[in-house]
Amino acid sequence: MRNIPFYKMSGCGNDFIIIDNRKEVVDAQDLPIFVSKVCERKMSVGADGLILVEKSDKYDFCWRFFNSDGSIPEMCGNGARCAARFAYVNSIAKSDMKFETLAGIVSASIKDQRVKVEMPDTVVQLEAGYEIQLKTGKIVAWSLNTGVPHVVIQVDNVNNVDVFRLGREIRNHKEFAPDGTNVNFISRLQDHTNMMRTYERGVENETLACGTGAIASALVIAYTGDLNSPVTIQTRSKNNLCIYFRKQDNRFSDIYLEGDARIIYRAELTQEAWKY
Repeated sequence: MRNIPFYKMSGCGNDFIIIDNRKEVVDAQDLPIFVSKVCERKMSVGADGLILVEKSDKYDFCWRFFNSDGSIPEMCGNGARCAARFAYVNSIAKSDMKFETLAGIVSASIKDQRVKVEMPDTVVQLEAGYEIQLKTGKIVAWSLNTGVPHVVIQVDNVNNVDVFRLGREIRNHKEFAPDGTNVNFISRLQDHTNMMRTYERGVENETLACGTGAIASALVIAYTGDLNSPVTIQTRSKNNLCIYFRKQDNRFSDIYLEGDARIIYRAELTQEAWKY
């Protein structure tokens, strides 16, 4: 293969490699291996995930999203915002657009570096929190799907949580077998601002942000704290994500995610980026 042009982008601290693959510049063979190689930090570009922007017959484009380990989740909120801005700056779509994902059609609007996306056909109904047994004792968890599965745990201070150890234990807990779950720890800063830390499935570590995790956390804290839209989530990167929603009792719909989507640099991948 020739060198592959790409953008490195960051959405509130989640970083992505984004490639315009409408002309199939990426070899479809062994894609998970390719992704895991180029997403490996210190050995290659490094990223939380990789996005291929491809042709769509009905919408502005479709994407293929990969976690850094090469696995394929249904949705990524911050990745969707970065893909939307990439499409806009490369004249693939206008400032208001729609694109295809495995989770459904995503609508997005661009204003400078900020991108607001409407989550596809997402209606979330919260049930009561429940206890799960960990090695250190029981905790109360809320589980919900905001495009991908999440668990939300409310704590007094997220800065005191061992996110890697506890997150990994919960991610692999038998309660969520066989696929596992993403894990979010959330604590209240003030009425509509809350701090979140996330252990991401597929990255298998704490990340600086998680869009679908921010949505899950916002909905749980809106319900338990009786808050109305919008709710602001401060991520580990110290940047904020704003979540809009329509709430009726324990049922949430019309869910939007808004935050920054920054272009870090443009470059080319050589074969040495993944053949090592």
